[in-house]
Amino acid sequence: MPVLSKPEIEKALSGMAGWTLENNEIRRIFSFADFGESMSFVNSVAALAERAGHHPDIDIRYNKVQLGLSSHDAGGITEKDVNLASEIGELL
Repeated sequence: MPVLSKPEIEKALSGMAGWTLENNEIRRIFSFADFGESMSFVNSVAALAERAGHHPDIDIRYNKVQLGLSSHDAGGITEKDVNLASEIGELL
């Protein structure tokens, strides 16, 4: 899968609230009421990621979850990342 150009990434992210382009990955921080809600969200993300065969970097800090998406094997951000980010956004 080809790596997207910066303008292509920015265009894709313009329609997805909260996602930003940082250090060759797309990132978003999600906030929840407590740790339990954070973990429930992470488990839902894990199920999506398994189905897609594409796994985000996940950082959990009590009620905050940061996700980072990049196609390391392709050397940048691809449609796989954008598609998974969009699916994750639909979880909320």
